[in-house]
Amino acid sequence: MSIIRQATRENLPHQLYLFYSNRRPEDAAFLDLLQQAARQNAKLHLIATMTEMQHSHHSWTGETGFIDQNMVGRHLPSLEGPIYYLAGPPIMVAAMRQMLVGAGADEDDIRTEEFSGY
Repeated sequence: MSIIRQATRENLPHQLYLFYSNRRPEDAAFLDLLQQAARQNAKLHLIATMTEMQHSHHSWTGETGFIDQNMVGRHLPSLEGPIYYLAGPPIMVAAMRQMLVGAGADEDDIRTEEFSGY
């Protein structure tokens, strides 16, 4: 959130792509704030995806399924060049790193933060 807020406040020229995966919309912390930020900052591309919509009581018109090479490829102009920030449970972070490196991203361009226990 701090990167997004700073980029918006300072009108930074960087294109930001946020792939945000949750089980259901009702589980997605800050989803409303992220959607609002994307409306305020044309350089912020929010790609929210839900993996368990069959268990949701809400409607969803965005992406569904896990973040994979196909999904990333549909939204990013190129996998080479960006700096990637991965944050989430250790298993997800490891899977995303493996997918990005396998798709051609430079491993030196990947930053990670793992958290667990929720």
